[in-house]
Amino acid sequence: MQTLSRPGAGRNVVVVGTQWGDEGKGKVVDWLTDHAHGVVRFQGGHNAGHTLVIAGRKTALQLIPSGVMREDVACYIGNGVVVDPAHLLDEIARLEALGLEVRSRLFVSESCPLILPLHVEIDRAREARREASAGGRIGTTGKGIGPAYEDKVARRALRVQDLKHPRRFEEKLRDLLERHNAELAGAPDARALALQPMLDDALAAGERLRPMMSDVGYRLYEAHRNGASLLFEGAQGTLLDIDHGTYPFVTSSNCVAGNAAAGSGVGPGMLHYILGITKAYATRVGGGPFPTELPIDEPGSVGHHLSTVGQERGTVTGRARRCGWLDAAALKRSIIINGVSGLCITKLDVLDGLAEIRICTGYELGGRRVDVLPLDADDVASCRPVYEVLPGWGDSTAGLTNWEQLPTNAKRYLERVQALTGAPIDMVSTGPDRVHTILLRHPFRP
Repeated sequence: MQTLSRPGAGRNVVVVGTQWGDEGKGKVVDWLTDHAHGVVRFQGGHNAGHTLVIAGRKTALQLIPSGVMREDVACYIGNGVVVDPAHLLDEIARLEALGLEVRSRLFVSESCPLILPLHVEIDRAREARREASAGGRIGTTGKGIGPAYEDKVARRALRVQDLKHPRRFEEKLRDLLERHNAELAGAPDARALALQPMLDDALAAGERLRPMMSDVGYRLYEAHRNGASLLFEGAQGTLLDIDHGTYPFVTSSNCVAGNAAAGSGVGPGMLHYILGITKAYATRVGGGPFPTELPIDEPGSVGHHLSTVGQERGTVTGRARRCGWLDAAALKRSIIINGVSGLCITKLDVLDGLAEIRICTGYELGGRRVDVLPLDADDVASCRPVYEVLPGWGDSTAGLTNWEQLPTNAKRYLERVQALTGAPIDMVSTGPDRVHTILLRHPFRP
């Protein structure tokens, strides 16, 4: 049999959130792209928000991969992402205004489902209806993400590739609009949408996006085969995953590492290392159960400290994030689901100055001890956290870059998290800037 020769393939890393999102993935991805040739977004939409701080300058990204902040790094939006064309073009324009060259190195999968104004209107109408009912709001961002995924699964979505065929696009849009306007007709304060303005705007955006449309899966395969190292960037967090999160208080896509393959068009054998990002405490935006939640409105309380020192507001929505102690039992569930190779603990410096620090090691549920987060949201809501108390530290950890510089009790806290979860801590973030990082084991180095 003839043996085919090929260059050495690259090493690839998947970065996922292991809590309810907002773990600081953007900063970590930006730091790691110093060792990557390409960064891939594989799920979600512009409901995600990654805030990067580089040399003191803050930049918020929602759809474009975090690698865009590095010159010569290719950026890919995979088929698992839902794309609002107008928002994508606006985000490109904002980055270009900062002096970044974006268009020549951004590749958008032709298979991405589109988010259109009708999806936004449906999303907001449904949230208003939920709020008026006994069920209450889920807490979506109101950006049309869920309805766009719903159309994808129902096999009626308009996709990026449809923008290249105006007649086909118009026919599909007409059918879709008829369906969704029928739903909007029964919703109070919702408005039916007209075809022509939506059609004109979408096709105009499509012409501007056409040079960036690509067969992303094949591009990634070729890049990897030719020795490139790739970084796969997830949005939201594992506990918001549509299958594995606290359903129904979840997002509309799979946030877990396994979806890096399906959501970008590559085989799972191309995923070599899974980095789980975890705050040194826990936060959540929107509705849903949160066992370790603390009140954030009482000045002087731990919850208020986490909220204010951690500047806990959503990048996309501006909503105050709910805050609480680190939940090792929930983290353990995420580690199992993702097959985490190593953890990065972020915002360690927010815990500076607390007299004592608690870690949830499990729960009391129905008279029994539970050591991992339950799968049923009602069970999660009924969980009473069991805490282990550790002494805090008075010295500042802000900006530290070496493990030996950490206060003794900070080291003990991290070592205890590692022992409780069974996953090694390979990185620690001690501040928002890309240089505020302690590296213990490099994900790109076997």
